[in-house]
Amino acid sequence: MPVKNTARFLKECINSILNQTFTDWELLAVDDHSTDDSLAILKSFAEIDERISVVENEDVGIIGALQTGYQMAKRRFITRMDSDDINEPQKYEHMMSQLEENGKGFVALGQVNYFSADGVQDGFRKYESWLNKLIVTGNCFQEIYKECVIPSPCWMLHRIDFERIGGFESQIYPEDYDLCFRMYKNELKQIACGEVLFNWRDYPSRTSRTNSNYKEEELLKLKCHYFLEIDFEKEKKLVLWGAGRRGKFIANYFIKKGISFTWICNNENKIGHDIYGVMLKSETALNNIPNKQIVVSVANDVEQDAIKKRCDIHGWERYFFC
Repeated sequence: MPVKNTARFLKECINSILNQTFTDWELLAVDDHSTDDSLAILKSFAEIDERISVVENEDVGIIGALQTGYQMAKRRFITRMDSDDINEPQKYEHMMSQLEENGKGFVALGQVNYFSADGVQDGFRKYESWLNKLIVTGNCFQEIYKECVIPSPCWMLHRIDFERIGGFESQIYPEDYDLCFRMYKNELKQIACGEVLFNWRDYPSRTSRTNSNYKEEELLKLKCHYFLEIDFEKEKKLVLWGAGRRGKFIANYFIKKGISFTWICNNENKIGHDIYGVMLKSETALNNIPNKQIVVSVANDVEQDAIKKRCDIHGWERYFFC
């Protein structure tokens, strides 16, 4: 559990671990150079419970903290916790029993509940609903290019699987989404879960809101990187659908990587125009492109539904990037 300046939430977080129905756990808490009382709070808990170990980050940042903590790990099962969130009491017992029942090659998950002292914004509630619908079916990876489909503090793996996919060794941010892609790349199967096991706190100074490593550009860069590494097939024709801000970022990424593509756009004011040396075409051009892979950057929900229906009718391979 990486910890940085979360003193006001830390006691509630650790108590949600102490109150687990499964009791044979170890908590490896890594303080990432906190300037508040976080380290003192961690040490006070460690003094009264030998299952809690506290260490200071050897590096700086979440990745360094995770790596520092993992050096101390000894158990068969690995999971991560964030120091501002709250577990449901049955979380670890449920996840471990699922992994023991299914064996290696699986990732155990739990549904999530967003909460906030100021009320949860519509965007987070929409993400929560979308994510939980995937988790309840166990088919999260089918929409992996839209958003991170594995909640970073609500997964558990057999240690052997965790190390097989690279564990916390990667230096790529956003580290939670990168780990998710490595689970996908290594074909881990998700265990469906119909229970809320985790409470995700939202607040203005939350790291994912304030740290530049979690900006939309970094998310898009990660999606493009792993698409080219995992799903892109050179013998197929690549199509980019959408020429808004996200579409332009993706187009520029492909161009810099020397990847040629056909650029489709529904905006009549852009069709026929040249952007980055690529002429934008109307969607009718799709009818003349055989054996294609389509990357969709269109964010509007109504347009996405229409694009999905058309692709499904024709059996076109498509990847939604938003």
